Amino acid sequence: MPGRTWAGTTLDDRKAARRDQLVAAGLDLLGAEGSPAVSVRAVCRHAHLTERYFYESFADREELVAAVYEHVGEQARQALVDAVRDSPDPRPRAEQAVRAFVELIVDDPRRGRVLLLAPLTDPALTRRGRHLLPAFAALVGEQLSHGDETGRQLVAIGLVGALSNVFIAYLDGTLRVSRERLVAHCVRLVLGADEFDH
Repeated sequence: MPGRTWAGTTLDDRKAARRDQLVAAGLDLLGAEGSPAVSVRAVCRHAHLTERYFYESFADREELVAAVYEHVGEQARQALVDAVRDSPDPRPRAEQAVRAFVELIVDDPRRGRVLLLAPLTDPALTRRGRHLLPAFAALVGEQLSHGDETGRQLVAIGLVGALSNVFIAYLDGTLRVSRERLVAHCVRLVLGADEFDH
């Protein structure tokens, strides 16, 4: 049943808008300051909403953190899908996929930290992080052209693990290289992986 309208929007529209505000606030806090910064009170303050509105959308802090993570995960998945959609050749496809992912996590490091670093430290994400990795591995496996299905799966899981660790080191400052060198290295990993099980 549709909500009552007021000022051109429905109650459901306003509820969805408030949820989006809370997710955006969670992204800001989790992506910039890490897990300890994310409390119900801090998120509400950052979103300029009362706790009443928080509990309208989320049962607790863990549910919000999971929603932030899934939001960024979907952005990453869509960026990769869009990047490879019109590229039949392996090298341009690999370059476009890597560049799209680097843009997502480097141009807005909050997203990179939420996707790759937060699952290492936030208990609300440790299990969910493992759930997203198979989805990314499946996406990568679809782009591999050599080997049987099991071989592609093995290579894709290894590749996602290797790339994740490279990006984590880049984001946390352990790896200090230029963006172009990062992209070039990751493209070589992707192209090399496609030959691995051949």
